[in-house]
Amino acid sequence: MTLIPAKWPRKRRGVLTDRAIRRAYDDGELYVDPFDKSLIRPAAISLRLGHEAFSLVSTGPVDIADRTTYPDLLPKELDEQGRLSVEPGEVVLAPTLERVGLSEKLVGLVDGTSSYARLGISVVLCGQVSPGFGRGTGAVLTLEIVNHLRHAVLLHPEARICNLMLFASTGSDQSYSEMPHNYASDHKVAASRLADHVGRT
Repeated sequence: MTLIPAKWPRKRRGVLTDRAIRRAYDDGELYVDPFDKSLIRPAAISLRLGHEAFSLVSTGPVDIADRTTYPDLLPKELDEQGRLSVEPGEVVLAPTLERVGLSEKLVGLVDGTSSYARLGISVVLCGQVSPGFGRGTGAVLTLEIVNHLRHAVLLHPEARICNLMLFASTGSDQSYSEMPHNYASDHKVAASRLADHVGRT
């Protein structure tokens, strides 16, 4: 039986572990700003909650093809102790403190942590980070935070809130940053651009 050689280096397969994450950062394939090496975990790098947040407030049925029906992004003020209060059932959009950039040879997956999940908090509803996201100057990742408890949960900006797992890939023909209506250069929370995909405004 003849074995077919792999088309990619064996060292670049699968999930990047801590040493590979550090190497990707040193080589410029991974951009993280501000970078704190203490946030690197065995198979991920933790990201922290930023200082601003917006409540997603709807006033009626939402038609994905009609931007005028989209929920409003209402700024949420931190309390007197600098905490972010997430009310029961509320959907809050908040950026990561870090700006992230991936080369075309990396793919990311953002996931919440069990510590927050055990407090009734969902941190990430959409976790894929495509090759080429934030390439160059980096971009924030917008977190979709939901409180499933009956009472408010108080979150602390700059606290570790999610993990970014990284996967080596063979490279993509098209960078995410080249796709229309992408979020690859956002430095703050942006509203949904879904209406642009379905050809109506």
